[in-house]
Amino acid sequence: MKRRKLGDTGLELTELSFGGAGIGNLYRPVAREDAIATLATAWDAGVRYFDTAPFYGHGLSERRTGDFLQGKPRGEFVLSSKVGRILRASPDGPPTGTGYVEALPFSINYDYSYDGIMRSHEDSLARLGLSSIDILYVHDLESGSFATEDEYRAHLDTFATSGIRALEELKAGGKISAFGLGVNEVSACINAMERVRLDCLLMAGRYSLLDRTATGKLMRICEDSGTMMIVGGVFNSGIMATGARPGATFDYTEASPDIMDRVARMEAVAKQHGVTLANAALHFPLLNPVVASVLIGSAKPSSLTRNFDAFANPVPDAIWPEMDELALHP
Repeated sequence: MKRRKLGDTGLELTELSFGGAGIGNLYRPVAREDAIATLATAWDAGVRYFDTAPFYGHGLSERRTGDFLQGKPRGEFVLSSKVGRILRASPDGPPTGTGYVEALPFSINYDYSYDGIMRSHEDSLARLGLSSIDILYVHDLESGSFATEDEYRAHLDTFATSGIRALEELKAGGKISAFGLGVNEVSACINAMERVRLDCLLMAGRYSLLDRTATGKLMRICEDSGTMMIVGGVFNSGIMATGARPGATFDYTEASPDIMDRVARMEAVAKQHGVTLANAALHFPLLNPVVASVLIGSAKPSSLTRNFDAFANPVPDAIWPEMDELALHP
């Protein structure tokens, strides 16, 4: 597995990395032994960058990730988690409607302040059972996370005037090596980066073979500031893996006729060049030097193995101009 430098942070990330939402029981329960087996599959394939978050299973993903990594030499892997949400014990169990099944009994409370981020970091270390985290992402600081735009703007102001000091202090003290933003919205990245400097972005679904929304202004800001990008959601919630099949999903809803048409034509281009759509989707983000890693989330060893096998096949350069014409652009 090849590695790429994460800007000037001193960290190197494997080109493919592991996303821990699935092993936090996203949409379905996952037995602990299956979660550990999935992590082991990633490790055996050469993955050495693992991402998790307090929100994933309300602490469950961090616990499982930490249990697995405790048996590995600390210098051999890079670990990221997230801040911005504090978990508090809840006698009523976890809240419903978060997407996590059989989550741990903790409520979720947004807190992007200095104290909130410091506490979140310490709590994550305790759940992980590890002495350090390499990268902290500010999680879901975007308008879609909140009931109103005013609420989002208030949280953004708290982070830009208070929370950022915690991250800078943690980095200066050697407790983390990098910090950034983990979101789905391009506008959220631009809003934050106009106020603070970030080492990296974890961008889900907006820089894929199909969806190029992160190109343009955001990519220019990254290039000018030296901010690197870790890309998640390369399959856009399913359709770029399954193809344009009945019931295929794009951004977690049933794909529109326009999306189905675009993807069907992308499939035809891929077939013409002797590769699969998933293969092209995995390789596309890594064409950009701003991208340090492609994050793959799964809770099944078989799914991970299928993606690793697809990634192992080279993609001819001639395919990209044809794909560019079919993609969604800003």
